[in-house]
Amino acid sequence: MTEPLILQPVKPADACVIWLHGLGADRYDFLPVAEALQESLLSTRFVLPQAPTLKVTINGGYAMPSWYDIKAMSPARAIDLEQLEASADRIIELIENERASGIDASRIFLAGFSQGGAVVLHTAFVKWQGALGGVLALSTYAPTFSDDMQLSASQQRIPALCLHGQFDGVVQNSMGRSAYEHLLKHGVTVTWQEYPMEHEVLPEEIRDIGVWLSERLR
Repeated sequence: MTEPLILQPVKPADACVIWLHGLGADRYDFLPVAEALQESLLSTRFVLPQAPTLKVTINGGYAMPSWYDIKAMSPARAIDLEQLEASADRIIELIENERASGIDASRIFLAGFSQGGAVVLHTAFVKWQGALGGVLALSTYAPTFSDDMQLSASQQRIPALCLHGQFDGVVQNSMGRSAYEHLLKHGVTVTWQEYPMEHEVLPEEIRDIGVWLSERLR
């Protein structure tokens, strides 16, 4: 298993963002974003894990970095739930590592783009039962959310920021909006923000993320 890329801050770390890349990318994908955010988040450590290499059915069975296999695209994503659970367990290990290093759970954030965001949403609002600083869900969806899902009191207290492109042709805007509406319905303090972009990340979006994080790390 490839070790996460870890960016230590200039000041002693008292907060952490665990950031998951998307399908087919790697742990270096969001390194420039983490470096940019650390310019103002001077005591925040960034942990960038690497997805395992798995065969992905929708991509002809080719092996690539993937948090879980996607077996079909419609009407909704059909995924390998065991692999999703394994990825979520790995993220929980990273959370526990940060707690063991002295970072309070209320100052640990989970962020993820596309498939990585799906893992983050599942980890925070389905599996993890403790405190978290918040969740950043970028251009993503929530394959395990449902109308009858039950959130614990601690999960309801985890704030979330859902960001999506208006012209996303990979993960449709409506899929991201559905995840947001599920969280809203179940009592989570969640914000929806969309941008005139496709399946990508814009500088404006990163600035908004920096403001959101800074407000919660005062």
